[in-house]
Amino acid sequence: MNFYEHTLIARQDVSPSQIKQIQEKYTKIIESNNGNILKFESWGLMHLSYLIKKNKKGNYLHFKLEADGKTIKELEKNEKLDKNLLRFLTVKFKKLDLETDYFKKSDDTLKSSNKI
Repeated sequence: MNFYEHTLIARQDVSPSQIKQIQEKYTKIIESNNGNILKFESWGLMHLSYLIKKNKKGNYLHFKLEADGKTIKELEKNEKLDKNLLRFLTVKFKKLDLETDYFKKSDDTLKSSNKI
């Protein structure tokens, strides 16, 4: 089994309940194909660098998982057919960083932004 980071970008007009359904759908696909989700992060609505299918923003979902190649192929096959997704990316790693939350605002950031 290999380690992967898998990021999905859903359309900007997708509701929070639909985002939860997307998360559950792909979690079931991963687990039914002998994969193991080590960590899930919802990064929220962020600006895209360029327009993708007439969308300026996207809802980012990020999975850190342990799986084999067959699981990743099945996952990406389903994502290609999903109309709610704009893009997806899978990156293979030798070791995953499960401690750092890159998109979580720290207390220091919040304090410094309040001073302005």
